[in-house]
Amino acid sequence: MAYWLIKSEPSSWSWDDQVRKKITHWDGVRNYQARNNLKQMKIGDLCFFYHSVVGKQIMGIVKVCASYKDDPTDSSGKFGMVDVEYVESLEKPVTLEQIKNTKELQDLALIKQSRLSVMPVMPQQWACILRLGNY
Repeated sequence: MAYWLIKSEPSSWSWDDQVRKKITHWDGVRNYQARNNLKQMKIGDLCFFYHSVVGKQIMGIVKVCASYKDDPTDSSGKFGMVDVEYVESLEKPVTLEQIKNTKELQDLALIKQSRLSVMPVMPQQWACILRLGNY
């Protein structure tokens, strides 16, 4: 199993939307590196759900429940999507400030490549974020 972080602006798709809907397409990605990360995702992989722009915090966990396929919102045919399913909310959201101030997370792509919307998370980083979120 691999670990990931996926980002969404709450005004477009919020954690509350994800909790309510349970399963959704993770579509609309238009960055080649993020697309390549989506292609690597396997069913059962876990993802942190991060609110970008407003809030800037990890809200909870979703799992990949359908592998990479064409994104019908992309008329160019270059980009795809996966489906994700709600797993659980973190007891305490983990803020970007906390992440930046945690030594074990200094190599997290969220800090190094802040505009990337789909990124891998190493197992030790995953465990550290879970601890910060009182999980």
